[in-house]
Formats: sequence, C-alpha cells, structure tokens
Amino acid sequence: MKMLTVGPKDIHQFDTVKEFAEEFGLGPRDLVVTIGMIHDAFLKPYLNGANVLLVDKYGNQEPTDVMIDAIIADAKAFDYDRIVAIGGGAVMDMSKIVAVAGGASIDEVIDHLPDFKRTVGLVLVPTTCGTGSEVTEIAAINRTRLGCKAGIAGPEMFADHAVLIPELLYGLPDHVFMTSSLDALVHSVESTLSPNATPYTRLFGYEAMRMIVGGYQAIVEAGGPDGDAEKRRVRRNELMTDFLIASDYAGISFDTGGCAAVHALSYQLGGKYHVPHGESNYAMFTGVLRNYMEIKPDGEIAKLNGVLAGLLGCDVTVVYDELENLINRLLPKKALHEYGVTREDLPEFTERVMTTQARLMRNNYVPLDAARVRKIFEELY
Repeated sequence: MKMLTVGPKDIHQFDTVKEFAEEFGLGPRDLVVTIGMIHDAFLKPYLNGANVLLVDKYGNQEPTDVMIDAIIADAKAFDYDRIVAIGGGAVMDMSKIVAVAGGASIDEVIDHLPDFKRTVGLVLVPTTCGTGSEVTEIAAINRTRLGCKAGIAGPEMFADHAVLIPELLYGLPDHVFMTSSLDALVHSVESTLSPNATPYTRLFGYEAMRMIVGGYQAIVEAGGPDGDAEKRRVRRNELMTDFLIASDYAGISFDTGGCAAVHALSYQLGGKYHVPHGESNYAMFTGVLRNYMEIKPDGEIAKLNGVLAGLLGCDVTVVYDELENLINRLLPKKALHEYGVTREDLPEFTERVMTTQARLMRNNYVPLDAARVRKIFEELY
C-alpha cells in the first residue's frame, strides 16, 4: 500500500514577486505562463527577457482539451528550458501538461502518459489558495470531445519547485478567496475519509482543516458584529501564508488519498451551470457527509466530526450545521435550484456521476449507489 506520494523537490516561500524573480533568475530561457492581470500587476518589471504566454485568450473557464491543444501549439514558437507557471489551478494544470507533452496533443498525453518524459524544468506558483496543484502530480481537464471531466496524473507532472508568494493573493476578490479555500477544505476532508488515506496523509489533512477553519474564524471575528468587509480583508491578508500552506497540506493529502463524491457531484453543477469549482463543492459538501453518516457513523468520520466539533466549539451532533454557519458568514450556501438547476437535471446528473466519475467515487468513505446519489441531489435541490 502506498503511504505517501512525495511531490516537488522543494517548496519555497517569498514575501514578494521581486524576491522570487531574483532568487530563481528569470530570464530568456524561461517560458512564463500566466494571465494578463498577474503579468501587468506583478511580473512585468522582473521578467528579464523571459518569454511570456498569456492564457487569457484561450478562455477563462476550467481547462479544456481544446484550450490545452492550442497552448501546446503556441508554445512551440518559443525556445525555452523551463516553464514557470504563475496562476490559479487552471494555469498550473495546463502548464503541467504542456511541460510533459513536448509538442504532442492532449489526447496523446492522456492515452500514453507513462511514455512521456518531461525535458524542461517546471516551477509552479499559485495565485489562489485552493487547488494545491503546485504540490500534486494531478491535472484536471474537461475533455469536451468526449463530454466528460478527467483527471490525469503521473510523476512527470510534479513540479521541480513549488513557490508560495502571499503578495500575489492580497488582491483576491472575497468570492475568489472563499471558493478557492473551500476547495482546499474539501480536499482535506475527502482525502482524510478516503479508503486510500494513510497516517501520513491524515496528518496533513487534519492540519489543513485546523488551519482553514481557524482562519475563517479569525476573519469573521475581525469583521466584528457588523461584518466589516475591510477589516476582514486585512485579517485575511495577514493569514494568507497560512492559507497557502494549508492548501499545500490538503494537496499532499489528496494526491495520495484522492477526492471523492463531493467532487464527483459538484462537477455536474459546475459543468452545466458554470459555478466556480469551490462553490459547487460547497453546495455538495455537507450533503455528502450527512449521507455518509446515515450509512456508517463510526470509524474515521467519527474522528473527523470530533476534530471539527473541537475547532467549532460545538457538540458533534450539530457539527455540520455549525460548520455551515461559519462558512455562510463568508460565502452563503445556495440550494441547487438557486443556480438554475431543474428537477429534470437530477436524473441526468446522477447518471453522469455513476458513469463518468468512477475514479472519484471509488474514493468514497462508503460506497454510494445511484439511488443514494439521486437522494443527495434531491436533498440539496
């Protein structure tokens, strides 16, 4: 049994982009993959002749096979020894694939990943605090040609270096901060409950939960009874390094433990109604946990509930209610119908979970059949 997958050769932290650029010696042999806003606001003075590929023109949704093939084709125009990806999970995931592909198509990479050997360096720098992609070997893409979302993983997709720079996250809109950090929270919980979890992964998973929930509590407290947004934002920025580290802890946990039904169900909402990934995860989160409890209330989930109850200062019998009460003060939860979901969608969603998400559903705390998945969608509707 695999106990832990060890990711990048090292993880660095710098307070500013300037410090990072100087230490890593950005220059003409680099291909910097990022988005226009990050390039203009942070990177432009420090590129030192580096090649730049801005991914904005390929679309602003989650990565698709079509987008990645276009980026692979355009990357051929540059002469480089190292890819430096600076962005959210989409930018980092696409850059992993470009680095491994060596000019081949995304379908070739997916179908023959073990045959590919990366020949360029890879540095991953997150600008959100949720995916943990910088420390995983996983990339998630929407295979539009096949009509499904897929995760691909292999050791060649690990970065050489992961770099945490809190300065890049100070200007995050509140909604983006919450949806990304919620993704990390879900990663930590699902991977801890996974049958693939080990003592090593749970060590990282539980610590991620403590840091994220504690961070939310500190942000809410800073805003006072009136929920002062500016005071909350100041406190959030003070804690940004902690949120980045928590995201990495959760990433290390789920790289081995895997994600499960929360993600499998959320992909249906996000895919059809374009709900941000972390928000669609939150829409499913406690609904899945409550159904796990109905089936098997003992074992690791009992420990999980005890840890969360301790953090929240509540009884375990109301732990999911209290967790939602905390999160709702920062990002109110919505019922599925509030996103435009119709009752006619629910059987389709259920069928797609059962037929296209086996890689995630096998990581469930307990098996969930189609009737149970339909029940969860109905309860959350």
